[in-house]
Amino acid sequence: MKILVCISNVPDTTTKIKLAEGNSTIDTAGIQWVINPWDELSLTRALELRDDAASGIKSVTVAHVGPASSEPVIRKALAIGADEAIRVNANSPDAYYVAAQLAEVIKKEQFDIILCGIESSDYNGSLVGGMISEFLGIPSASGVSGIKIENGTAVVTRDIDGGKEILEMPVPFVAVVQKGIAKEPKIAAMRGIMLARTKQIKVYEPSAVEPLTNISVLEKPAPRSACRFIDAENPGQLIDLLRNEAKVI
Repeated sequence: MKILVCISNVPDTTTKIKLAEGNSTIDTAGIQWVINPWDELSLTRALELRDDAASGIKSVTVAHVGPASSEPVIRKALAIGADEAIRVNANSPDAYYVAAQLAEVIKKEQFDIILCGIESSDYNGSLVGGMISEFLGIPSASGVSGIKIENGTAVVTRDIDGGKEILEMPVPFVAVVQKGIAKEPKIAAMRGIMLARTKQIKVYEPSAVEPLTNISVLEKPAPRSACRFIDAENPGQLIDLLRNEAKVI
């Protein structure tokens, strides 16, 4: 069996975001790009499965929709241990466009298990995984916190309200994974970093797909107001502020 891990590149969480072009996009100058944390955990679990001889997983591939400037992040995934990498040579205007492009790649390459992080840490859309399964007409499971292969059958664990749900999934399928899929991201060893420099990244030109959404304007969140202390002997003032200023009661 073959696993595909869909990865996106996102700004490092310490990056100070600046807006550009009339607040319709972000200024990418000086941004340190990293693998989306949920995708990195997905990759870690995929590599664990591959390294387990009993799982039947033969290879792990990563796929990304982005321009050539995103290849350092793809090479990091190769350094961590991915066997192959695919890049769709296009910017990613929205989740629908990204999912459509990845679905076309999957049709050509024929993967058994497709892993997607539950969301990206920049736009937090939680859309791509479900859309891929719809484009391909294959089953999907969301909220996946565990995945293993038992006697050639994929078994996934989903976190649900009040407990967990265990599912046996027919291949091919899409797993939208969340926290818990792996304990910690795998760290690239020096040998992996050196090998990743020479590995080939397969590049596909994008399919003719029109995005469904367009960003009109971006706004930064309002700065936090100063903390206000209310005398413990004056609960009436606190109630008044909560009702008339904060409007939470």
